[in-house]
Amino acid sequence: MHSTASETERAEAAASRTPLRATADNGLKIVIVGGFGVGKTTMVRSVSEIRPLSTEETMTRAGVGVDDPTGVEAKSTTTVAFDFGRISVNDSAVLYLFGAPGQERFWFLWDRLFSGTLGAVVLVDTRRLDDSWYAIDRLEAHGMPFIVARNDFGGPQHSPEQVREALDLSPDIPLIDCDARDRESAKTVLITLVDHLYALSVQETAP
Repeated sequence: MHSTASETERAEAAASRTPLRATADNGLKIVIVGGFGVGKTTMVRSVSEIRPLSTEETMTRAGVGVDDPTGVEAKSTTTVAFDFGRISVNDSAVLYLFGAPGQERFWFLWDRLFSGTLGAVVLVDTRRLDDSWYAIDRLEAHGMPFIVARNDFGGPQHSPEQVREALDLSPDIPLIDCDARDRESAKTVLITLVDHLYALSVQETAP
């Protein structure tokens, strides 16, 4: 009986997933990076049109003194490899989303995730802006285009100008607000990144 119920649940889950269009022939790899607990897994889950692949594990005492939980003390799980999701932009273009792990001990995985990536979203928590520095540094070192999205945690409010100054962002890098829990808000973040990538490609091909 238990086996039958499990098979039924798997069948229902498979039926609820959005199949990839036969006309989709242009896959774009996007990486979502940022500090520990900024909402990367949440964003992938909220926007993915398929059931996302997640490598979240329960945080244990082994992480005490290694991970810095300041500001996210209630967090009980953490990504140990990456999150993966998918969203169709149109009939031919598909975004493949990879959420990078945020703890310093997993940063060695980032270079692998960046391989073949067209652009990135740096998700920031304005209560802990310092946690965003490494992500920005690594992206700039790779020469990878990115935008910055500040996730709404209801913490200290900072103006866009203050955030730009704190992160030393150049004027041409888009900075937007978002709520990683909201699908439409997360979609807006991805659309902003795609528009940014398109604008950069036009600049490169302009005479």
